[in-house]
Parts: sequence; C-alpha cells; structure tokens
Amino acid sequence: MGADDRDKIEDFLARGPWAVVGASANRAKYGNRALRAYLQTGREVYAVNPRESSIEGVACYPSLRNLPVPVRGVSVITPPEVTEAIVEDLPAAGATFVWMQPGAESRRAIERAEELGLTVIACGPCALVAMRFREGRAAR
Repeated sequence: MGADDRDKIEDFLARGPWAVVGASANRAKYGNRALRAYLQTGREVYAVNPRESSIEGVACYPSLRNLPVPVRGVSVITPPEVTEAIVEDLPAAGATFVWMQPGAESRRAIERAEELGLTVIACGPCALVAMRFREGRAAR
C-alpha cells in the first residue's frame, strides 16, 4: 500500500457518517464483519441490504437512496456488477468517498466513481485491517 492509499484511508475514516452496502446478518460474512468494525470503533454507520430490516441492532435500509441522513463514506461489499450499479447512487447519498472492499471492485465501477468526482479506495486493503477489527471485541 502506497502513501496515497494510506492518506485516502485516513481521510475516509476521519469523519463520517458511513454506510456499509452489502451488510449481512450472517456473522461469518464479510458484510457483517465490516459493519461490526465500524460499530466497534464507535463510528456512526448505516447498514444497506434490501433483504434485512436490522443487522447487529442497526436499522437496515434497502438502498443508499433510503438513508435518513447523507453519508460521507461508503464501504461496498457486493459483487462487482452490483457495485457498478451502486456507484450511480453514491452522489445522491451525499458520499464523497467510496471504499470498494476486496472482491467488490471492477475497473468499470472504479472509473465511473472517479468520473462522478468521488475519492476511490480499491484494489487494496480491507476496512477490517484499517479499523483493526477483532472478532468478539465489544463495541465502544
């Protein structure tokens, strides 16, 4: 990871609120662990999954367009073709940052997010590492 990536990640995590698109109720899935990483570090985070109403005690919204407040940063944990569609909703949700978690990114999604003026983190480290997620650690 280069200095530019570290700076982007530091800026991404510096100020929220955030959303996790692809949040999962299944604690073994990355979408659940990513949501818990935000919760463990005391960050204001919103879960996005059209099939759930609540995950880890957090209200879940069907899409970014349904969030009750604008979000600054969005972590995306979806298949690349879904990520490509989600990118289109990022500006309307207030996002200025998108972090495409490993496996969620595609060249098309990255290029489109950059065209929309977003700061993009992709093809690099995951949020769990950056936030020092530890399984079983209680939320702050």
